[in-house]
Amino acid sequence: MKILSLSLLILTSIISCNTTNKATEIKNNTEEQMDKKEMISNGYLSGNISVSSEEGDCPITIKVEGKEGAYYLDPINISEEFKTDGEKVWFKFVGLRRMNRCEKANPISLTEIIKSN
Repeated sequence: MKILSLSLLILTSIISCNTTNKATEIKNNTEEQMDKKEMISNGYLSGNISVSSEEGDCPITIKVEGKEGAYYLDPINISEEFKTDGEKVWFKFVGLRRMNRCEKANPISLTEIIKSN
């Protein structure tokens, strides 16, 4: 009888630990989705910094996942703190009417940029 009670207690403890972890994951995902919706409603785009040393390529681009696939933007005024390959950012920009510095990306001027969580 004591073994059955002890087994039941251990099983209950294990189940309750897993439930807490899942609840925390769901809460974090919900907060992240709320933050994403808020950023988009405030006019920000989400993107990933891409660093390249290939000849003829832009040294720094921002890859944006659009409705019709990925596209690249060439920020002409990006600061050093954001020049990390793979860095996730939220940003606002204005397009520039000038010749492209590379084939794959359109030149832009950043008006705001922040690191993503």
